[in-house]
Amino acid sequence: MLKKIGIPQETARRLSLYLRSLRRLGQQGVDLASSEEITGFLNISPAQFRKDLSYFGGFGKRGVGYEVKVLRKEIEKILGTDVIWKIVLVGVGKLGSALLGYRGFVEFNLQIVVAFDNDPGKIGKIWEGIKIEDISKAKKIIKKNKIKIAILSVPAQAAKELSKELVSYGVKAILNFAPINLVLPKNIFVSNVDMASELESLVYKLKRS
Repeated sequence: MLKKIGIPQETARRLSLYLRSLRRLGQQGVDLASSEEITGFLNISPAQFRKDLSYFGGFGKRGVGYEVKVLRKEIEKILGTDVIWKIVLVGVGKLGSALLGYRGFVEFNLQIVVAFDNDPGKIGKIWEGIKIEDISKAKKIIKKNKIKIAILSVPAQAAKELSKELVSYGVKAILNFAPINLVLPKNIFVSNVDMASELESLVYKLKRS
């Protein structure tokens, strides 16, 4: 659905925030919520929320609000997180280890099922319930389990070649934590998370203010 013509990519990002807010409201026992209540802690205006939802149809009732449970399920369908997505993690260093222990993935039906590394001291061990496999087994395991998503947490010099190998194994989407922009075929979705650059951007904004 997110490929639908005219839908900004930023709308998809905000949908994830709306989903998190709706889950929080549901946990609090809220059945009906206004756009103001849903966006209250998101730094997003109610008008933007309504505009984002308008791309996918009408969900709320004027003067009544939105059914929290219903809207949550609808947004999950739009994002594709109404089913469990299997993920592989490549690189079990300090960041990779932290990612294995991150509980937030489960909230969005994202499940790391296996991790890969080339360190003999890590291979075969279980970390946060996930087995660390030899990177040489990546092709067999990824193809066998038809895994489409990978998290790349390796040094920059290794990321370029590893990303190409992952694509050849059938991976279609990569969350890249390596400090390098990956150049891959257009049908491969890549999200680069460069924490140093993000902090640098914040420093620039502080300086300019």
